[in-house]
Amino acid sequence: MSELPTITHVSDRIAVGELAPPTSSRSVTDTVNGSHRFVISGYSLAKGMGVGKHIASDTFTVGGHQWAIYFYPDGKNPEDNSAYVSVFIALASEGTDVRALFELTLIDQSGKGKHKVHSHFDRSLESGPYTLKYRGSMW
Repeated sequence: MSELPTITHVSDRIAVGELAPPTSSRSVTDTVNGSHRFVISGYSLAKGMGVGKHIASDTFTVGGHQWAIYFYPDGKNPEDNSAYVSVFIALASEGTDVRALFELTLIDQSGKGKHKVHSHFDRSLESGPYTLKYRGSMW
């Protein structure tokens, strides 16, 4: 027969006049860098698919969260009149108040023309990162 483990109770009471052992804690905020390249082959065929219709990237992981890129060849909203494309990054995993800094850039098919769509890094640093509140939040 095997021997049962012995459990010893340590008292959590402190006598009056005794000093409690010191405690401490700390908060560490880490920055994680990542990138994702989303190639849309046959862009000219996607143009004209309709306002509000998108092409989504595969999900990818950065900072322990899943993300996806949504590209709307004819724009996301009717007021875009199919004259503009829309590009969004979206939180694809469960999470609340996920804070992120990001930059979205379109590169033309030659690979030479870069068009910055959005960069958090152009904003004043006092405004801080964007907060995506829940799965499906887009910016």
